[in-house]
Amino acid sequence: MNEITLSAYGKINLALDIIGKRPNGYHDVRMVMQSVGLHDTLRIKKCSGTGITLSTEQKELKNPQENLAVRAAVLLKEEFHIKDGLFIELKKEIPIAAGMAGGSTDAAAALYAVNELFSLGMNQKELASYGVRLGADIPYCLLGGTALSEGIGEILTALPPAPNCFVLLVTPRIPISTKYVYEHFDALIAPKHPDIDGMIQAIEQNNYIKMTQKLENILELVTISKTPIIAKIKEQMMTMGADNALMSGSGPTVFGLFSKETACKNASAWFSSHKQELNIFSYLTHFQHL
Repeated sequence: MNEITLSAYGKINLALDIIGKRPNGYHDVRMVMQSVGLHDTLRIKKCSGTGITLSTEQKELKNPQENLAVRAAVLLKEEFHIKDGLFIELKKEIPIAAGMAGGSTDAAAALYAVNELFSLGMNQKELASYGVRLGADIPYCLLGGTALSEGIGEILTALPPAPNCFVLLVTPRIPISTKYVYEHFDALIAPKHPDIDGMIQAIEQNNYIKMTQKLENILELVTISKTPIIAKIKEQMMTMGADNALMSGSGPTVFGLFSKETACKNASAWFSSHKQELNIFSYLTHFQHL
C-alpha cells in the first residue's frame, strides 16, 4: 500500500463535566462523546525524499510545525525510524477551533494512516498512547462512535450507539480560547455538575427522550457569559423544534438534536438564510456510528 484516503469525523459532547484539576494544570473530565457525520478528508501517500509535504487550502493550517496531522506523522516517523517521505492532502470541512476536535481527528487519521502504510502493526490502544502526547482528544478520535471519556480524555469506555436522530450544527465565527474557558471555569464557585451517569443510562436504554434531557455541558457557564450568541442559537433551535440543544466542548459550536427530519431541515434552512447576519456556519448531519 502506497496511498490511503480517510474520513476524519468530528465529535460533539453529549455531556461534559470537569471533576478536578491536576497539579500539572490538566483537568480531569467525564464526558460522553459522539462522532458526527461532518468530516475532514485526508489523503496520505508515500513519496520520494524523507520529509513531509502538506497540501491544504486552509491558510491557518499550513504551518507544518503547528498542524496536528503533520506532527502525528512526524512522531511515528521518528519513533519507528521511517525514512520515506510523505505527502498529506487535507480537505477541511470541520470548522477550525469549533469545539469539535477537528485538529485531533486529523491527527488520529494521520496516526492510523502511517500505521497502515508502513505495516507498523499497532492496535488502537497503542496508537492512542502516541496520540495522547499531542492532544487529549486524539485517543477518542481513534476510537470514535459513542464513548465515555475520563482522566484527561485518554481513558475510554465504548458505549452502545446513541439513539439515532437528526443533528444540526451551528458554529459562530468567533474565536474561543480553550485556555481562557478552563482558566475561568476554575474560578467558579460550586457549579452544578451534569448527570453523566444518567446520560450513560439513557444511551444504554436506547432512550432518546431521556438522552436529550440529560444534555449538559458545564463549560457553558463560562463560554456563554463571554459569547452570548451561543445562548441565542440554542434558543432559536428550541423554538424551531429541537428536542434539546447544547454547546460542544469549550465552544463555540452548538448542536441541536431533532426527532423530526422536517423540523431539522427547516431549522437548517433558517440558519443558512441568516448566516451572514449571524456570522455563522451551519451543517445538517447525523450521529456517526463506527
